[in-house]
Amino acid sequence: MTEGDLAAVRAGDRRALARLLTQVENQTPAAEAALAALFPHTGRAHLIGVTGAPGTGKSSLVAELAKVLRRQGESVAIVAVDPTSPFTGGAILGDRIRMRDLAGDPGVFIRSMASRGALGGLARTTADAVQVLDAAGFNRVIVETVGAGQSEVEIARTAQTVLVVEAPGLGDEVQGIKAGILEIADVLVVNKADLPGAETALRALRASLEIGHSAARRDTAAGWTPPIVATVAVHGQGLEELAGALDRHRDHLRASGADNARERARLAGDLESRLRGALYQRLLAQLEPGQFAQTVDKLQLRELDPAGAVRQLLEAAGPLS
Repeated sequence: MTEGDLAAVRAGDRRALARLLTQVENQTPAAEAALAALFPHTGRAHLIGVTGAPGTGKSSLVAELAKVLRRQGESVAIVAVDPTSPFTGGAILGDRIRMRDLAGDPGVFIRSMASRGALGGLARTTADAVQVLDAAGFNRVIVETVGAGQSEVEIARTAQTVLVVEAPGLGDEVQGIKAGILEIADVLVVNKADLPGAETALRALRASLEIGHSAARRDTAAGWTPPIVATVAVHGQGLEELAGALDRHRDHLRASGADNARERARLAGDLESRLRGALYQRLLAQLEPGQFAQTVDKLQLRELDPAGAVRQLLEAAGPLS
């Protein structure tokens, strides 16, 4: 991209943003150069992750939260990650359809991304997309994950504030007494709180906090207990309180210094992921043509065990250059 294109991105130009995000998703050399140029201009946005099981109303919640933030004068970018079909490779990108009433607001930018088979609830290029939107000057960048449930914790590496959404009647009351996704929560939400069982879900979450499941969190932001907010997103109920909880957590991170610890952990995780991918590609490039496939054949015939296969491939590749 030209200097003019990058300036347009930093100014929040919608077309320039859309073009660059497409290149980011396709992992083009131009995107890599643009990300390098934009990186010094990042680190200013409040990164909010929204996760939880399918059916909890995450998209409606994000849309209504964006409206509240806009009324407060904040600019909002939304990255909605949709699942990819394992059969066709396509994605419906339904989250953007559900947020269509935000279209036309100059202070809101919505980007849907297909997960493209990536695990952990995010697409492989989600972190890069967030970086672009951060550099574009949005005050809040909200990332809505696929909604894979208990194992969906990758968002903790990307967001500064993680919002975990539960809903009554989905069997999620059990999650209140299990380790897993609740341990990454900075703010807990019981959405669809007008449905039967809402009080049961609220009690289960309170019990989870009381028995100390938050003690195994990813940082040491002392003094913060995740608040539990009841919402009915489709009616806009509880969203002002939710926005207040997000603000309080952001302020707590800054006051305690935990924001620097989380930023360092996020950058370290991103670097580790990129190193892993680069080293894997470099290793494959140093193998003889067809050697990887031949090793898989040996595994399938049980002539070789997985650990032995790794050793053979590493030996065959030699020192990575």
